[in-house]
Amino acid sequence: MYRIVRMSAEKALRRVRQLNGVLGTGKTSVQLRSQSTDGTVNIGDVSIQLQQAKNPELVPVKHISDNPPQAVMRHLRWIMQKDLLGQDVFLIGPPGPLRRAIAMQYSELTNREVEYIALTRDTTETDLKQRREIRASTAYYIDQCAVRAATEGRILVIEGIEKAERNVLPVINNLLENREMQLEDGRFLMAADRYDKLLQDHTQEELDSWKLVRVTENFRVIALGLPVPRYQGNPLDPPLRSRFQARDINPLPFKDQLQVLYESGPAVPAERVSQVLSFATTLLTSESTSLGLPDFPVEVLASVIKIMNAVPNTSVHKLMQRLYPYDFLLAKEGRTAVEDILKKFELYETDYKSTVHHVIQDVNQVTNAETPTALVTLQGQGLKFPLQVKAGPYGVKSTDPFHHFIGTPSHANLLGDILQSHMVHDLCLVGPKGCGKTVLTREFATLLGYHMEPIMLYQDMTSRDLVQQRTTLPNGDTTWRPSPLVLAAKEGSLAVLDGIHRINPGTLAALQRLIHDREFNLFDGTRLLRHDRYEELKQKTEMTDEELQNRQVFPVHPSFRILALAEPPVAGSSTQQWLNSELLTLFHYHHVKPLSYMEEMEVIQGMVPNAGQDLMEPLLKLTHRLRHSGDSTMLSLSSSLSTRQLLRIARRMAQYPNENVHDAINKACLSRFLPQLARQSLEQSLQDAGIEQIKPTLDPMDIDKSVTCEVKDGKLRIGKTEVSIYDPENKMMVPDVLFYENPQHLSIMEDMLKDFLLGEHLLLVGNQGVGKNKIVDRFLHLLNRPRQYLQLHRDTTVQTLTLQPNVQDGVIVYEDSPLVRAVKLGHVLVVDEADKAPTNVTCILKTLVESGEMILADGRRVVTGRPNQTSTESVIVTHPDFRMIVLANRPGFPFLGNDFFGSLGDIFSCHAVDNPNMESEMAMLRQYGPQVPEHLLKKLVLAFGELRDMADQGLIAYPYSTREVVNMVKHLQKFPDEGLSSVVRNVFDFDAYNKDMKEQIVGALHKHGIPIGATPENVKLGKELDLPEPRLVSHWTIGSQTQSSKRKLLCPVEEKQIRVKGPVFLNVKNYPLDKFEDRATEFSELISHWHIPLTESSVVSDVAASTDFLTDIIHVATSSPASLYTTFTNNQAIKHVDLYDIFPNTRYSWHPKFQLAALGSPLDGQAILHEEQTNTILLIDPNTGALRRLFLGSALEGAKDKISGYFSQSADDPPLYKMCKEFASENWVVFYEEQGSKLDVVDVLQGTGYSIDLPVNLKSVHLPSKDAWLLTESNTNRRFLLTRPSADMPVCQLHTVDVKPSIDDDESEFMGRLDGKSFAVSNSPIGKVQLSEALGQNIDCPNRLMSDSDHYAAIAVGFPDLQSGSEIYAIPRNTVADPKITSRSDPLFNMVGRKNPKIIKESLFLPTANQAIKVLPLEKIPTEVFPQGVRPKHSGAYIEVTDLGHHKLRYLPIPLPRNIPPYSAWMNNYSETDIAMATTPDETIVTVDTGGCVRLWETGVSNLQRSLSEWQQMIGQDDGRPLQINYDRYSGKDVEEPKHGKIDEDNDPHVGGNTWAGGTGGRDTAGLGGKGGPYRLDAGHDVHQVSQAEKDAVPEEVKRAAREMAQKAFKERLRQIQMSEYDAELYEKFSSGVRRQVQSLRVILESLQAKGKERQWLRHQTSGDLDDAKLIEGLTGERAIYKRRGEQDPELGTPQVLPKRLRVVVDVSGSMYRFNGVDGRLDRVLEAALMVMEAFDNYEKKFKYEIVGHSGESYHIGLITGEKVPKNNKERLDIIKTLHAHSQFCMSGDYTLEATKHAIEEVSKLEGDEHFVIVLSDANFDRYGISPSRFAQILTSQEKVNAYAIFIGSLGDQAQRLAKKLPTGHAFICMDTKDIPQVLQQIFTSAMLSTR
Repeated sequence: MYRIVRMSAEKALRRVRQLNGVLGTGKTSVQLRSQSTDGTVNIGDVSIQLQQAKNPELVPVKHISDNPPQAVMRHLRWIMQKDLLGQDVFLIGPPGPLRRAIAMQYSELTNREVEYIALTRDTTETDLKQRREIRASTAYYIDQCAVRAATEGRILVIEGIEKAERNVLPVINNLLENREMQLEDGRFLMAADRYDKLLQDHTQEELDSWKLVRVTENFRVIALGLPVPRYQGNPLDPPLRSRFQARDINPLPFKDQLQVLYESGPAVPAERVSQVLSFATTLLTSESTSLGLPDFPVEVLASVIKIMNAVPNTSVHKLMQRLYPYDFLLAKEGRTAVEDILKKFELYETDYKSTVHHVIQDVNQVTNAETPTALVTLQGQGLKFPLQVKAGPYGVKSTDPFHHFIGTPSHANLLGDILQSHMVHDLCLVGPKGCGKTVLTREFATLLGYHMEPIMLYQDMTSRDLVQQRTTLPNGDTTWRPSPLVLAAKEGSLAVLDGIHRINPGTLAALQRLIHDREFNLFDGTRLLRHDRYEELKQKTEMTDEELQNRQVFPVHPSFRILALAEPPVAGSSTQQWLNSELLTLFHYHHVKPLSYMEEMEVIQGMVPNAGQDLMEPLLKLTHRLRHSGDSTMLSLSSSLSTRQLLRIARRMAQYPNENVHDAINKACLSRFLPQLARQSLEQSLQDAGIEQIKPTLDPMDIDKSVTCEVKDGKLRIGKTEVSIYDPENKMMVPDVLFYENPQHLSIMEDMLKDFLLGEHLLLVGNQGVGKNKIVDRFLHLLNRPRQYLQLHRDTTVQTLTLQPNVQDGVIVYEDSPLVRAVKLGHVLVVDEADKAPTNVTCILKTLVESGEMILADGRRVVTGRPNQTSTESVIVTHPDFRMIVLANRPGFPFLGNDFFGSLGDIFSCHAVDNPNMESEMAMLRQYGPQVPEHLLKKLVLAFGELRDMADQGLIAYPYSTREVVNMVKHLQKFPDEGLSSVVRNVFDFDAYNKDMKEQIVGALHKHGIPIGATPENVKLGKELDLPEPRLVSHWTIGSQTQSSKRKLLCPVEEKQIRVKGPVFLNVKNYPLDKFEDRATEFSELISHWHIPLTESSVVSDVAASTDFLTDIIHVATSSPASLYTTFTNNQAIKHVDLYDIFPNTRYSWHPKFQLAALGSPLDGQAILHEEQTNTILLIDPNTGALRRLFLGSALEGAKDKISGYFSQSADDPPLYKMCKEFASENWVVFYEEQGSKLDVVDVLQGTGYSIDLPVNLKSVHLPSKDAWLLTESNTNRRFLLTRPSADMPVCQLHTVDVKPSIDDDESEFMGRLDGKSFAVSNSPIGKVQLSEALGQNIDCPNRLMSDSDHYAAIAVGFPDLQSGSEIYAIPRNTVADPKITSRSDPLFNMVGRKNPKIIKESLFLPTANQAIKVLPLEKIPTEVFPQGVRPKHSGAYIEVTDLGHHKLRYLPIPLPRNIPPYSAWMNNYSETDIAMATTPDETIVTVDTGGCVRLWETGVSNLQRSLSEWQQMIGQDDGRPLQINYDRYSGKDVEEPKHGKIDEDNDPHVGGNTWAGGTGGRDTAGLGGKGGPYRLDAGHDVHQVSQAEKDAVPEEVKRAAREMAQKAFKERLRQIQMSEYDAELYEKFSSGVRRQVQSLRVILESLQAKGKERQWLRHQTSGDLDDAKLIEGLTGERAIYKRRGEQDPELGTPQVLPKRLRVVVDVSGSMYRFNGVDGRLDRVLEAALMVMEAFDNYEKKFKYEIVGHSGESYHIGLITGEKVPKNNKERLDIIKTLHAHSQFCMSGDYTLEATKHAIEEVSKLEGDEHFVIVLSDANFDRYGISPSRFAQILTSQEKVNAYAIFIGSLGDQAQRLAKKLPTGHAFICMDTKDIPQVLQQIFTSAMLSTR
């Protein structure tokens, strides 16, 4: 690649040797010499007559040397020839001062006066011809350079022809051709010969009266320009070009240039000079230019030779980098080419340590110098070099109380280099923001005693802003005010041009003459001359300083220097490559790199001595890891952690040591609003650096009290931060706003207060409507600080930001903006909507924030006050209390504002203001709507939280904010009867016409229970049947009065301490949950549902519920693998505790059987997990993962139980251990063994327990009350009541329960015993009212509800409290049996036998609701329940609600599981329905099915009535009153017959008329918004919509005809694209599946290019809006003083805005087809390909995409390449078919690596703004031995290509394992096509964040 460059280098080296040989032989060549006599000057054989100058101060001096180079002499001779011919000349050539120097040398040689003008894009015709000025209230025309030169016979030098706008220069065409020009003041310039002829026939007075003016015959024009198109600019207008004679001015020949360099550095070895010049010459060859390398500034070489002469051991490599900073100027290829040339000429230094560095050892003032001079001693390699350099007026080593510099080795070396450049030239510091450029500049100024003139540059800055500005005097006369740059030149200050990367290069080029020659022509005619030339002029003309100043000639102070600051250019960028060949000639460039780790630590500790090193070390390690990362995303993050930002963090951490480094970094990077990829990369980097987030331990009860604020005794306290209240002079400016405090906003204000106390200026960034303004106003109100408010917008200019010009009585008066007033008065300036103004405008705030300095448009200067300094008319001292708070919307989509944070974020303390969290938002809304029901507020908060997440993911465009929620709550507060579903439309009607958007929004609202679209009739409660009346079936007698000794047994009690092992802390994972409210569209008993993230083999074992003070807690236990899932019903997350280590999946075919018990306060949230086979009892805290095992027996017994439980195998099922959890909410449970004779009672809270030995073997145990337990004996089913008189009794009493039937028959005895399966007893009684309703009599008595498999329910009246006896009222169950019905949850039921029989679970009781609840399979449900007697297909079981109070049975269908794990039905024997069920303390029912779906049900009638009322209130009741007037348009005409309509060739808009196609609001024709047309046709006009009622009134036959016509048109379209109807259906099948994703992706693409469509301000217009910058021109009568919005044409020669390049590499190998049936991976490839094709349609100008495939046959299968993109559905379907067919029939194998490598290499060769390669593949790497590390290496192989892998297929966890081995942010796993748009959005937004 670099062969051409190396050949050029070798050629140049041979040339050097040859020239050295020629020079060494003493041979001479023929030379041109100039000779001057008194009247003529000769150059060779050409001579010209010299003339006496009328204005000698206009004749250049000291431009021509005593012995000019021969090449220059030839150019001068040629110009003299053209001068003699009376021809104007055009000197064209590469950038540099040579062309201008030749023009000035010729003028000096011929003693000609010169008029000079440098053209810029701001130059107008008035700058060339005449400009109006006001004198004594009268406007006069003042001749400008072209007119003066023409009338006075001067040489007009016009430099920068290519920079002027094309309509400017034609005004001088006639002057050039015919020497004629019509002037604005009525005069007419006439050629000399014509004027002289008229003078022969007329008198001078007559010609003067005719306003004729003679153009002197000596008038000449010398134009200087660059060749366009090689360089940037406008090409010459053909008429203008034809009027010039051209001369190519190339750099001096090698020999001449070598001689110049020898003279510049006589002490420098000749060979070294030759090497340097050879290197420079090589970079000027055509071969180097063909590589895209900028020109080397060879004409500035003399300055570095001077440095080499003064400091002999200076590194030449470093000097070359100052002139040609290739390390940040060029891309990798260019850098390699330059380094090869350096090596060729032995100038390259590989080792930085071996490079000679010079540091400043001492600086002293030179006392005898005429001008301030410093003697600086540089030391390097043990040698000292004294240098005399110019110094400032303050004296060397001056002190600055506001400047504190900590020296580091790299900064010391850099200061030495800067001083070398300062000795010979102006210089520029280039480095990333925050790296210390400004600090180094201040240190340099302090060392040499310079006064700094900070000049903030911005994009729209004009040459007038840079040089002189027009203003008016108090009497109304116009005048020119010199800029700070001009003042610096006169006074010898250091002009700091901050931001030359922002300013237009054409504007900056206006300074070329000042930088190269130290001469400047100002707009008012003033000339600045270099100091020695000024002295020479004084001596030559014998004029005094006063006389020269009267002639507007001033010297440039010899100490004057320009020091520019810039950010590095972006190599290859079409917009950010600001450093071009022209700018390379202006400065010596010094690269300011970020400090090393040790240096940065030294600086931080020096600036912030009390910053803890233990906190700073991980912060700095992270920062340097990001800076040195090759990943573009990492580098972009490092820009937010500049040295300036690190110092801010250090000061904060030193002042508040308890704060977290993790939070400080996230705050500095504004991570909340980073693209997801960047956020993930930052989190990963933080983890790698060991920086973890410290989560505050906060009791939820205190959440509203966590952060409070109060004002007391003149002190403000926010949280733990306190400050004294400010006492302002003007309290009227203190804001006072309605503000409702909430924890999140108070936390933000506390954070702001901390930074405020540290003296920081604040930047608040957030979405719209999150409360930024309210927070700031409340903050300032609490502080009692006056506020100045400034709102920015797109039209904000630098002038309006600082001053507002007005015209009063003909005088320009500048009014202070709020910014200036805040600076003067010490107020707080609030800058709102900062992102709306262009960053090139807001960047002027940088110097104000950073150094407290700013130059205002009226010439006043804002400065940081020195001690005892006060403000004057020209100086405004910044008030010490001045602060700035800037508000901006988040960067990026969808706000499309300017990235204020990216441009200026590091000079502010940044705070991310997000929508309040749920608790804070609820707290705030309660205050806005105190009467709004809590559940409505909660629904709104949850729904809007969901919508905001969707906006962050790019699924919807609009980021809904708290503002919308507050407005809705205000509405509900004011109009409480208004339905919520109608109120939300106040916000969402904006999206009513966007179908896809509306569907997503409605889905989110329904998910959270907002019944939008529902009607009051949508009430679907469960099917009700009549419940038989309960009847008395038996009496239960507790013991016998006559045989008490036999009936009452004593059972010993053994007290013991429970042995606890642990805690062991298990891994707790948090998973997000999507919880869906089920009452959104209809009202039923089902409240909500969600799905637990189960594995494929998980089997639900049990569910338990408890409550805490805020919400219900639900625990779900699963086996295979053993896990515990816990969630709060008001939380959108679930905790997962993995118990695999405790209970492995299988061991000798053993599977655990779990029971769960949820504990109560103070153990709420914890659960008891009981394994029934091994009697393992675990106490688990899901919040912390703490697990404790409880042992009921000794350690020896525990070991024995463990061994027997794991290894014993028996032919029969072993007995199980059971847990009685009726009173688990009080933290005690009872355990027993089936067929055992012992009870173990465990008090979990106290850690104690006791055992009870029984004389009977147990079948079951129930706890009706705390003190009376019902036992059932295993063999005889006899029942006993166990009581314990008191807790200190050593024995319990066992009473027999005698059952006596109420009717003496076998059936009554059977019914009275309640011996059916799943017997259950409630643990609390029903109330008096409920008991009376159930039995139909007024009764008040102790009672319990009972149930078994043979009864719906039973009531035991008197049980268990009355020992005398109890009456049993039972309702027998009607048997339902249908052998044809099988359980739908077990598809293998009829094919194989069960391993274990299903268990019939006990009923649950709701005492308050007076209900018994049971889950039944389909076969046990009465047929009356089913619609039309047909059992439903979508229900697997029913909840049976036995309502004793209302005597009703209600059946609630439970939907089938969404997905049933493959063998859970075989393993699960939990119950006959495979449904686990529990109740919460508020009597909500919880069910969990085999698919992990958790449902909440409400069955209590009173609860249902209350909920129904709330639901109806949310819907709202329409009472029939008219609420609005309908203004719908009614055409008054009926539809006739559908037709296409006429085609309007002019495409004019048509409304109605029944004639034209593409009209709106009409009838019959194809168009939009009308009625009766056959199909929609958009002609691009505004739509006039007819009313829906009128559309509904269209007759059916017309609708049918329209439909038929549309079908015909559709088929015709298919015929045109050769697509069959079958193909259309097939395409629709694929397209419909990704339609929403395509829309989402198109929204993203639109956002990426929308900003580029924004129009710009076009200035110098003759109509439009008055331009404030041209008010004075308006006063003087100029016409082009307006501006208007329009499309800004790109400057000719600027790099073309290139499209983004995207290549999608899809895997079409055989494995995609093979495993498509397993996970649908091939379908996802087809959908993804179609999605890309549809989404990128019509975006070809902005995005160029290609789709290529790879398989076992080839690594490159071209599907969509180049410009051949599919244009219609047929072509897209062909691509899909090709993909599918290839995957089906290709050979096996894998070319993933080769395909990826080829795609990256090929796309990098194409021209593009950004390059993307996205690889869609399965993760089947192991099969083909593909190395993940090799794949990762290929993905990151090209710096300019953003390469990513998306895995869309995986066997097991292949994809997860592979993604972890790839670079962070470069791998994604998408098992659902709907996720791909979000991945692409992450990729695009992260690429936009990239620093490349």
